[in-house]
Amino acid sequence: MANDDVASSATAKYLQIAADLTAQIASGALAPGATLPSEAELMQRYGVASGTVRKAIAELRTAQLIETHHGRGSFVRSRPPVQRKSADRFRRSHRKAGKAAYLAEAETSGGVPSVTVLFVGPTSVPQEIASRLGLPVGTQVLARKRRYFRDGVPTEEATSYLPWDVVKDIPEIFAENPGGGGIYARLEEHGHTLAEFTETVRARLATKSEAKALALSPGAPVLHLVRDAVGENGRVLEVCDTVMAADQFVLDYRFSADD
Repeated sequence: MANDDVASSATAKYLQIAADLTAQIASGALAPGATLPSEAELMQRYGVASGTVRKAIAELRTAQLIETHHGRGSFVRSRPPVQRKSADRFRRSHRKAGKAAYLAEAETSGGVPSVTVLFVGPTSVPQEIASRLGLPVGTQVLARKRRYFRDGVPTEEATSYLPWDVVKDIPEIFAENPGGGGIYARLEEHGHTLAEFTETVRARLATKSEAKALALSPGAPVLHLVRDAVGENGRVLEVCDTVMAADQFVLDYRFSADD
């Protein structure tokens, strides 16, 4: 019975701490973007062990009131997640206006977008991508790997794979900055008109390398999205393999009710 009482008391304590911190966030005492007190400070303030503090912080993270960045600490969330509208972000009108998809999307999110190009060059196509491109495993393709940021915080990492025979004569696609409208605009300028995009999305836990790249807490969830860009002749012209911080995005899809 004594052990049950202790467990019950400990549970109540971390929930009490979480409720107190939640109230401070709601009142503005902990303002958006503010750093949460350190684990040691919270242990001293509430007179509890580190495990109890960690449980309380986990409660705030689950409620999406805070975000934790590896090596930097926990911060009060200051931004709503990006609402990614699949039916809008790849409109041809955006490309003609010189906007890549992430720029068009950022206009509605209120954040300041930026991108770091990590790699552009030839690579052997991995098995899961080869099947989508209709190529033998190991065939040379062009890979473009980028990391995207909003307000300086990494939110997603994406690698595009494009058939070599399609892009070998489009030098802009080999540049870090392919120009206004991005690689889709360059493809269409060279006669590869895009007809549709298909996306496969699943949720899973971040790998260690993904958590490091996106400054996520260990075990944080990610969205793994793989997109095919399909040309008018039915050929897949690009496969984009993207890992997204799950708490930073809302995926919004529109479907036709027609057959």
